[in-house]
Amino acid sequence: MQQVSGNSGPNFQRLWGRWTDLVKPIYADSRVEKLMDTRAGQYLSSHPFIALNVLLFGAVAALPVGLFLSFALLTLIMSAVGFLCFEALLLSAGGLTLLSVLPGIALFSVIVSVIFNALYVTTYNILSRYFPHLTMGEVLEDLDESKESELES
Repeated sequence: MQQVSGNSGPNFQRLWGRWTDLVKPIYADSRVEKLMDTRAGQYLSSHPFIALNVLLFGAVAALPVGLFLSFALLTLIMSAVGFLCFEALLLSAGGLTLLSVLPGIALFSVIVSVIFNALYVTTYNILSRYFPHLTMGEVLEDLDESKESELES
């Protein structure tokens, strides 16, 4: 076995002094003081091996939890972006459908209007040619003549 040199005692004391200088600001924090005043803090202070296990578990468990939360957030963002893209696609399809249906409706209304106007003009001309007494001008003249004859009598 090796003998421990005589310098190991002072080296350890210097190292311990540096360690306590590093730990003092942490213990001076009010949140750490509140934690150390609890039963769990006092228990962990008196059982450093268990405290080390709790610290390691917390550090090691933080990575999977952080990865899971990152995955959940990324999935949520991707779902929202996908939903927006799908909504944009549906709105575009609906808009194109509307733009293709509206000119058809306009063309249909123009054709129907032309057909009704052609029927009106044709009917009016046929009636005025074969039944001139049914046209509006003739009826108005007949009304004027009947009013004049009533006034004269």
